[in-house]
Amino acid sequence: MPPNDLPAQSRTDADRRSAASLALPRVLAVSRWVAQQFERLPSLAAELLVGDVDRSRPDDGYAQAWAAMVGEVVDEASLRRCLRRFRTREMVRIAWRDIGGLAGLDETLADLSALADALIEAALAWLYADQCAGLGTPVDEGGEPQRLFVIGMGKLGGGELNFSSDVDLMFVYPRTGETRDGRKAMSNQEFFDRLGRRLIRALNDITEDGFVYRVDMRLRPFGEAGALTLPVAAMEAYFETHARDWERYAMIKARICAGDRVAGDALLRTLQPFVYRRYLDFGALQALREMKALINAEMEGEDLKTDIKRGPGGIREIEFIVQMFQLIRGGRVPGLRTRSTRLALAELRQQGLLPDVAVDDLLAAYRFLRNAEHRLQQIDDRQTQQLPAGDEDRARVALGMQCQDWAEFAVRLAGHRQRVQDHFARLLNGRETVAPEDNRASAFDKVWDGSLPDEQVLAALAAGGFSDPVAACGELARLRAGIDMGRLSRNGQERLARLLPMILATVAGRPNESLALARIFRLVETVARRSVYLALLAEHPRALRQLARLMAGSAFIADHIVRQPALLDELLDIRTLYAPPGAEALDRQLAVEIGKHPAIDLESQMNALRHFRNAEVLKVAAADLTGHLPLPEVSNHLSWIAEAILRCALGLAWGHMVDRHGRPHCVVDGVRRPAGFAIVAFGKLGGLELGYGSDLDLIFLHDSGGDEQLTDGSRPVENSVFFTRLAQRVIHLIATQTPAGIAYEVDTRLRPSGASGLLVSSTEAYRRYQSESAWTWEHQALVRARFIAGDDNVGRAFAAIRSEVLRRPRDPAVLRREIVDMRERMRRELVSKDVAAFDPKQGEGGITDLEFMVQYGVLAKAAAHPALLGWTDNKRLLEVFSDCGLLPAPDCLALRDAYFALRAETHRCALQERPVLAGAGDFIEQRRLITRLWRRFVVDGDTGEEQR
Repeated sequence: MPPNDLPAQSRTDADRRSAASLALPRVLAVSRWVAQQFERLPSLAAELLVGDVDRSRPDDGYAQAWAAMVGEVVDEASLRRCLRRFRTREMVRIAWRDIGGLAGLDETLADLSALADALIEAALAWLYADQCAGLGTPVDEGGEPQRLFVIGMGKLGGGELNFSSDVDLMFVYPRTGETRDGRKAMSNQEFFDRLGRRLIRALNDITEDGFVYRVDMRLRPFGEAGALTLPVAAMEAYFETHARDWERYAMIKARICAGDRVAGDALLRTLQPFVYRRYLDFGALQALREMKALINAEMEGEDLKTDIKRGPGGIREIEFIVQMFQLIRGGRVPGLRTRSTRLALAELRQQGLLPDVAVDDLLAAYRFLRNAEHRLQQIDDRQTQQLPAGDEDRARVALGMQCQDWAEFAVRLAGHRQRVQDHFARLLNGRETVAPEDNRASAFDKVWDGSLPDEQVLAALAAGGFSDPVAACGELARLRAGIDMGRLSRNGQERLARLLPMILATVAGRPNESLALARIFRLVETVARRSVYLALLAEHPRALRQLARLMAGSAFIADHIVRQPALLDELLDIRTLYAPPGAEALDRQLAVEIGKHPAIDLESQMNALRHFRNAEVLKVAAADLTGHLPLPEVSNHLSWIAEAILRCALGLAWGHMVDRHGRPHCVVDGVRRPAGFAIVAFGKLGGLELGYGSDLDLIFLHDSGGDEQLTDGSRPVENSVFFTRLAQRVIHLIATQTPAGIAYEVDTRLRPSGASGLLVSSTEAYRRYQSESAWTWEHQALVRARFIAGDDNVGRAFAAIRSEVLRRPRDPAVLRREIVDMRERMRRELVSKDVAAFDPKQGEGGITDLEFMVQYGVLAKAAAHPALLGWTDNKRLLEVFSDCGLLPAPDCLALRDAYFALRAETHRCALQERPVLAGAGDFIEQRRLITRLWRRFVVDGDTGEEQR
């Protein structure tokens, strides 16, 4: 095994030096520039060989190396000389390690970037101190000294600098003011402008020792026409009001590489919302296309086939692909907010945004192209990405790329470039395949632009397939009146003009076309000034077709999307839109979503909870509307979503409280133990029968008791205080209004003593209340109660209390009278007085009658039939009724079917956002069945057990 193939930890110094020595002939053959430096500086090769060419630099290696020679700097001339000599030595070292196989691409890119940081920092520090000595120290109005900071852009900012790159920089200082302790006061602006010019000359000027870096300042605000340096406030104002799309693109790579890093990092955090929008930004697609078109126009006439950066399938196309995803999704996927192209590709794989084969191809091509770029530049230390025409330089490149000859290199290069081109064309150049109806969109162009008289508009709409062109024309008029075109940006107007004909073509001739058009136009009016949503639909005709389908079918879905337009993203993948995940998958996915947000950022976590809930409810509603989910599964999925939200919210709240106060403990019978907390669900969530608009009926329990009921943190509180605050925080996390709405309304009135009782009860207090004070209706509520989240011990304690209470022997006559009285009172207060309508929930023979019937059966018969305690949902309880003979099996089956029929009606009403009322003649058979069995089973107390 050659020395350089040995594992790093097993190599000796001699092994490493031997590998470096053996690599030297190859280095000299590949790089004419390295050979020239050895001729100019005869001792350099030996110095590096016995020095550090054989090992990686530590993180602060360049700063340490510069510190060893900074003593030679006595004036600006010596600063320039030392900077250039230092740069030469280190660049030879980097080239030797890179070409010789002693360092991989990642290390080479990191070394080149770290070297640039160190040299810029060194030059800036010396020049700043020198200028302060001569002109005074710049301070702000409060007398605080001000220091410049340098923002590295492009490959320097990304930590992926190439071998002979220029450096793209911006100069910023914290605050305005003037110098003090100088000969005369000077504004901070003038001071830092002078400093900036000196820094550029120190790096950029060519002397007998060469240069350090070519400096490009054109990315600063207003470009070459703008000020050389700016205060932070001016930078913020510029990006708020003047910055263009390409500047968003450029700021992805921005990084503080020298100077006042604290102030610089604070500025970049402030500017982050400009770069990464909080919503999905499909408008970035068109902006990137326009940028690419501008670049191509600038290069028109150039032969780009030999340019591995700008040419087809080159480095720039890989960067465009990556940055497209970063701009579109970086606001929602924090892992994409990386400056590194390689790390961003890895995150795209992790998030499933690019298939493995695409990521593998792009990473392999990126590494090959960047290595090839280095070989081209290492020949003469010249910034070039052009393939050489001469045989000698071709041979150097082929050797440096470990190819047998130029022909092998050319074949490998062509393969990588072709694969990049293919992915680039799919992801950036092309939109989705156009559906037949989208081809009709051009027929509606003039319908929107206002150039046709009304009669021609009606004719065009009719010819385009609208069954009711008059209604469609009216919706167009309402949309025009509702959008203030003068307040739309140019991009917004262009995107609207492109999208409207597509909407008309998509809706025309479909079922409920007028409803669909009205609802989509309401969405368009809502998002018109956030034109990224218009871009999303224009870029994805399939998503537009799904939108039309769902909005035509459901007012609930339409309102859901209008209130939260970020949900449009869910329409992009039809595989997930109509296939909501199960309970375990929901927990995993929510944990991933919450993990994207810092633990200290409560607002972003709350918004993430809400967006997750909204997105998953949309999937359930879409699957329900289109028949992909049967009714029981709809309720199961809605319940699982709420459970996942509650478990996550409790985890977040628990973590916050423990960080502040420590964990709650208590001492019982002389033994110290942790005290636990649990959330118990009642009602529809407890019965796994949640609906679209249901609130959550919850109670909170803990099992603290005995002595020393305190938390164990540095700021201890009594356990009762801890648990009350914990419950309050859980409610706050899910029920507080945020920009993303609320997750759920929470009702805690089923706790002991209702609204006047303690928010959190101990399990022992809850047992006493249920045994001694609870009303029958509270025992009825226990039938549909179950542990949802928190400590399993507390959950088991609640289950034991529930079992004990429900199995209690009861006087059947008294129980029947109390339940019938309660039901009659509810019917008087809640049933609609409209004789032409039937209330499927509260009406006679409706859902509530069936639920009371089941609850009576459990309370009356659980002592004799413990199987009744195993379930909380009506479907399974009716099955147990059948098994136990409480009702004949055919009656139980018929009741289940009647129950599903009535609940299906309530779901249909919810999806259409209309009152839950049916016609007086609807559901006659179901109502008769429920009424008959209610009278026999509850009113008369005939269970049929004796006959059995």
